[in-house]
Amino acid sequence: MARISYVELPVKNVAGVRDFYARAFGWAFTDFGPDYSATTGGDVDIGLNGSKDQAITHLLPIVEVQDLEAALDSVTAAGGEVTVPIFAFPGGRRFHFRDPDGNELGVFVNEPE
Repeated sequence: MARISYVELPVKNVAGVRDFYARAFGWAFTDFGPDYSATTGGDVDIGLNGSKDQAITHLLPIVEVQDLEAALDSVTAAGGEVTVPIFAFPGGRRFHFRDPDGNELGVFVNEPE
């Protein structure tokens, strides 16, 4: 079942923001390179996106699905506008879209290496 799995935050200093949340709330993070870190054990995890190549500008809810291509087809058929085509990242693939009211979300599938 598709569900919001991540909320991704745009950050300039991944290590600094990661350390802030670790100290503030005791959250444990996994680093996925120097530009991304995420909690990985909650119902909804937090991703810290400091990537210059795949940068985001606003808070980005991310929906987890089992079949990314089917989700892309469903989103576009329902009237969603793809803003970032499917791309790979460590551990999976995703795309971004806007709903008819302009809200941007991401959709991803886990694909362990």
